[in-house]
Amino acid sequence: MHSEKPKGLHELCGRAMVLWPVAAARQAGAGRVVVVDSSRRALEAILPEGVELVVQPRADGTGGAVAAAMAALDAAPEAELDAAAPVVVLSGDVPLVSAAAIGELIEAHNASGAAATMASTVLEDPSGYGRVVRDADGAVQRVVETKGQGDSTQAEREIREVNTGIFVFAAHALRATLPHLSTENAQGELYLPQVLDLLRAQGAHVAAHVVHDQRLVLGVNDRAELARVRKLAQAGIHEAHMRAGVAVVDPDATVIDVDVEIGQDTVIEPFTTIRGATRIGRLCTVRHSYLVDCVLEDGASVGPFAYLRPGTVLRAGSKVGTFVEVKSSDIGAGAKVPHLSYVGDADVGEGSNLGAATITANYDGRAKHRTTVGRRVRTGVDTTLVAPVSVGDGAYTGAGSVITEDVPPGALGIARERQSNIEGYSERRDQSQ
Repeated sequence: MHSEKPKGLHELCGRAMVLWPVAAARQAGAGRVVVVDSSRRALEAILPEGVELVVQPRADGTGGAVAAAMAALDAAPEAELDAAAPVVVLSGDVPLVSAAAIGELIEAHNASGAAATMASTVLEDPSGYGRVVRDADGAVQRVVETKGQGDSTQAEREIREVNTGIFVFAAHALRATLPHLSTENAQGELYLPQVLDLLRAQGAHVAAHVVHDQRLVLGVNDRAELARVRKLAQAGIHEAHMRAGVAVVDPDATVIDVDVEIGQDTVIEPFTTIRGATRIGRLCTVRHSYLVDCVLEDGASVGPFAYLRPGTVLRAGSKVGTFVEVKSSDIGAGAKVPHLSYVGDADVGEGSNLGAATITANYDGRAKHRTTVGRRVRTGVDTTLVAPVSVGDGAYTGAGSVITEDVPPGALGIARERQSNIEGYSERRDQSQ
């Protein structure tokens, strides 16, 4: 990846890449999920509750990683694995594997009675993948790695069926063979697929389950491949929302993160980006805007060119319009912030209307302060509300006012110099030049 950031932490549609297979495993009903990390423990801070972290003592390959995980599983007597229990191995850089695909792999494994079943797929360009070598009967003979020239022959490199890095093993078979892995290969690593060779040598049945949807098993080795996988992931997110009743007008011009929730009959217009854990209700409209970690209740409207930052809540039927930025604020039901305004650290009451260029001055250089705007308030154009300050229910502010003191309910707050007109100013100015 040419990055200081570990590969698994690179972001994919709002979620660290390694968390995609973790989520799939949990959705597939895994009893325990173990993530193997390096001694840096870079993944520890992002793992969901209930997911275990195991450190691989040294970077000695996929076989060493699985051996570390099995040691952790066996170290917990109260959760001891049944000898025939399926142990599924997923790769943190194969992010699009689905719960359904995992379920199908386990089903195929159980049906075949195999000691091990690998998920394979056929690629037009298999570069970088281990190749699946089959015998005359079509059974898996071995997996040939292609990282180094000494690992494979030219004929083997021409094979298009590849190892996806996804396996299911009978627990006893995996436990018995891991200690016998060898580093006698071009990379000097413990290759997990060697387990298949060892099992076949013992007369055990090794099966392969071909995954026909190649998108589910594409690996990520660099940023170009990450971009390709991101495009596929994004298409899947869009499709899921559209099939649930959301109108994504132009999916190619829309970005929606994986954890975003959107209600039925909401319209997402082109050039919109919705990030993080944003939740959007039913019958909303979002036009050409950027939303991050915010909440829109039913019937809310956003944009165009709005920026909703974390902590923003738009109540039912409210509106944030053109060139408006909102941060850590609660915009009440039916309230409107139509255009050219900044609302930060504020509570705006039901039915209020903030005039163009209304600004909440929420930071005094040392601390943030909140602004409270009551119900049915009308602020005049170019009003600045200097927090902490409150504007009572039904109150008004005059255009161009800088409000530094509370405005009582029903009052009109005006804070500006009286206008003075200097007659003949332009003529005198011209004469002085």
